[in-house]
Amino acid sequence: MTNYTGTWVLDSAHTKIGFIARHAMVTKVRGNFEEFEGSAVVDQANPAASVVKAVIKTASVNTGNADRDGHVRGDDFFAVEQFPEMTFESTSFDISGNSGTVTGDLTLKGVTKPVTLDVEIFGVEEDPFGNVRIGFEATTKINRKDFGVDFQAPLGSGGVLVSEQIVIEIDGSGIKQA
Repeated sequence: MTNYTGTWVLDSAHTKIGFIARHAMVTKVRGNFEEFEGSAVVDQANPAASVVKAVIKTASVNTGNADRDGHVRGDDFFAVEQFPEMTFESTSFDISGNSGTVTGDLTLKGVTKPVTLDVEIFGVEEDPFGNVRIGFEATTKINRKDFGVDFQAPLGSGGVLVSEQIVIEIDGSGIKQA
């Protein structure tokens, strides 16, 4: 079993926080956030004492299309002027071995709802510069309408332009602090 007890800070140069939405019900649009910070205090002997926190700057969204990014930053989606950050703070930590779940409160557009992230830990390793790193992936699915993100444009087929279900993916690297 990997020992990952300690205090960890996300390495933004080696972490990607992103999302996937269906567009026109026939393809996927992917986006990510370029500005964020996160930390975890992990106690494998007492998982209830473990805490994960993250703050994401909503204006840093990047979908690879400037027009779409502008729309997503606007009031139809993230309303970044009014809600410049989305946050996550764990309420429970249930990881055994190298996989499990972290449940917590996600706040987006001023709405806070519980979400559960499925987590897989890939290991802990010292890099050539003396940093101890942890690698992990975490995923969850949310209904964007639960968070007040309710823009919609109907399609002639009866479908919608943007799916209600959004997949959130974190491909992370943390650096041990203590």
